[in-house]
Amino acid sequence: MAYDFKTLPPIKVVGVGGGGSNAVNRMISARLPGVQYVAINTDMQALDLSKAEVKVRIGERLTKGLGAGSDPLRGQRAAEESRDDIAEALRGAEMVFVTACLGGGTGTGAAPVVAEIARELGALTIGVVTKPFTFEGAKRRQQAEEGVRDLQAKVDTLIVIPNDRLLQICPPDVTLAEAFRTADDVLRQGIQGISELITVPGAVNLDFADVRKIMSDAGPALMAIGVGHGEQRATDAARAAIASPLLEVDITGATGVLFNVTGPANLGLRELDAAARTIAEVLDPDAEIIFGTAVDESLTDEVRITVIATGFSGARSLSARGAQYNGRGPDPIKLADIQPDPVLEQLTEADLPTFLRRTFPAR
Repeated sequence: MAYDFKTLPPIKVVGVGGGGSNAVNRMISARLPGVQYVAINTDMQALDLSKAEVKVRIGERLTKGLGAGSDPLRGQRAAEESRDDIAEALRGAEMVFVTACLGGGTGTGAAPVVAEIARELGALTIGVVTKPFTFEGAKRRQQAEEGVRDLQAKVDTLIVIPNDRLLQICPPDVTLAEAFRTADDVLRQGIQGISELITVPGAVNLDFADVRKIMSDAGPALMAIGVGHGEQRATDAARAAIASPLLEVDITGATGVLFNVTGPANLGLRELDAAARTIAEVLDPDAEIIFGTAVDESLTDEVRITVIATGFSGARSLSARGAQYNGRGPDPIKLADIQPDPVLEQLTEADLPTFLRRTFPAR
């Protein structure tokens, strides 16, 4: 059945800075439906490589197209210089995702300005960002923490993914290129898990009002991804999400939860019910829960669940959560489970963060 995207609320995904633009390129290659892409950057060379439909070069007078030099204040000033251009690119959107890899100059400094403009235009604004790997250095980590603080004040909901957590789901021999590619792909999955609730038809359909109810003025949020196979695939996916290495704490006590179940056409109602019950068990009894389903025929015997949780009154360590299942927890997520779509192009130098381009030979 053809799906008329013209009837959907306009959704825009905005990649800010080099890392955000790389993530947007991967989303475009993965063919997320029903969204428009915007790339915003100070670096003219990097912007030229973007596949986004709309490209906004910011701070032309300030940076002369040469980037922000890993200086967030310079990135902020560049965005302020180009507020009108940013507003024009975002105008008409009802939902805006702002994605960036925090720690550098443009992404860290400009993302809060972009989010502020999106909210001024009336859009539900969701930040989905990563924090640097430890090996990227103390300065980038400090700048990222400051960026999280600044961005939190400008968005409705902020999902922060610590890159160090990705090392727990990668094999020991993971390469540097694969680590950054995995970080990009987790950003994609977070945005896809939310947007597909609206844009992809399923057995359980949601509308924009459902998503806004959970995510408007929600503050900090946690994202988890779970994958399951076999007879208990849906339940195992739910358990994997609850115990996801991406979570710095578990989701016990969350008062607002949005989750998306993606699987093949033969995904049964009892499976969905079991998955929903598994997630509900760890939530506040009065939690607001909304979920949707999407069909992906490429997942022949696999179910994927993306969980976004908000409104925390308390948190426990993940080790405590694992004890609840008496050792019956799901297998760890494999790197292959969060690899980009096979259609993605080979990694190039432009895919790497600027500070690594001269130290790491891209493939």
